[in-house]
Amino acid sequence: MKYTGTPEYQHGTREKLGILLVNLGTPDAPDTPSVRRYLAQFLDDPRIIELPKVARKLLLHGIILRVRPSRSAKAYEEVWSEETGSPLLHHSLNQKQALHATLQSELGDNVIVELGMRYGSPSIGDALKQLASQNVRRLLVLPMYPQYSGTTTASVFDEVSSELQRTRWLPELRFINQYFNYPGYIDALAQSIEQSWTDNGRGQLLVTSYHGIPKRYLLNGDPYHCQCHMTTRLLAEKLGLKESEYRVVFQSRVGREEWLKPYCDETMKKLPAEGIKSIDVVSPAFSADCLETIEEISGENCEYFMENGGEKFNYIDCLNDKPAHIEFLSALVQQHMQGWPIADSKISETSDTELQATAQRAQALLDKA
Repeated sequence: MKYTGTPEYQHGTREKLGILLVNLGTPDAPDTPSVRRYLAQFLDDPRIIELPKVARKLLLHGIILRVRPSRSAKAYEEVWSEETGSPLLHHSLNQKQALHATLQSELGDNVIVELGMRYGSPSIGDALKQLASQNVRRLLVLPMYPQYSGTTTASVFDEVSSELQRTRWLPELRFINQYFNYPGYIDALAQSIEQSWTDNGRGQLLVTSYHGIPKRYLLNGDPYHCQCHMTTRLLAEKLGLKESEYRVVFQSRVGREEWLKPYCDETMKKLPAEGIKSIDVVSPAFSADCLETIEEISGENCEYFMENGGEKFNYIDCLNDKPAHIEFLSALVQQHMQGWPIADSKISETSDTELQATAQRAQALLDKA
C-alpha cells in the first residue's frame, strides 16, 4: 500500500513524536508465489544489484526469478512457525512493542513506535500512514542495521523519502545512519555472548559472521566492511579476547562475483583442520533472527563445520528483544531526539482547554477566509 499523504490536519489535536523502526522484510508466506513477489521487489532495488536497469531486469527476470523462489521457499519453510510465522517479523514486532512500552514509560504517551519493512509487509508506506494518522509531526527513522551499507541503510532512506514525497505537510525528520560502535550496542552483544558461555560453555573460537556484499561495493566507497571489523574488535576488547580467539567472516554470497572475504561457509569447512573443534557463532549485523541466521548459520554452516570434523557448534541468538538491546535502543532514540519537544515540553503539556481554544480560533479564521 502506498502512502497517500497525511490525513486532513485538525487544529487542536496533540502532536506526537514517531519512531519508525525498519528492517529488511520477509515474504508473506513460505511458498513459491509469495517468495517470488518478495524477491522481485527486493532484488529490483538498484541499491541491492548495482547494475544498469536493463541488465538488472534481464538478470532478475531471465535467471533469478526462474530458479531462486522455489529454493528459497523451501528454506523459509524450515524456519517458519505455525504460531508466529516469519521469525524476522515476529522478533521485529516484539522489538517494536518493547521499545514502545519503554519509551512511553520514560517519556509519556506522546511517543509512538511503528514498524515498517523495506520489502514486503508491513511496508514503510503503511507505517508512515499509521504514524500520520496519530498526528506524528516529528519523525525519527531507525534502520535496524548496526553497520551502514548502501544496500541496507541507504535503501531505507530512499524508500522513506520516496513515500514522503506523497504528503503535503512533511514531518520534521531525523535519520539514524548507524550504531556499530556505540557502547550500549557493544555491551548488549557482550552480555548476550557471556550469557551463552555461562549456559552452554565457551568454545575455542568466537566467530562473528556478517552478511556479505560484493567486494566491488567496498572498492566504490561503502564503509560496511570496515564497520563490521570495528564492531568485532570492540566486542573482543569488551570480552577480553586475544586476536587468536575470534574471527570475522562474511556469509550469504550469491553469484560468481567476488564478495567480502573470508567466506563463512569456506571457513567452517577449514576450521577443524586447524585444530578448532568447538566454536561459538554470533551475527552482529542482524538485529533480529531471520532466515540468514537460523537456516544459513545455525543450519547449513553448522553442518559444514560438523561434517568436516567439528565437535561443538554453538549459535548465539541475535539480540532480538532482549532487555539490554531494548534499553540500548531506547537510549539511542532519546539521544537522537535531543532538542525536540517531547513528553515534558510545553507543546506536550498543553491542556485540553488550550487545545480546544486553538481549534476554535482556527475555525474562526477559516470562516473568514
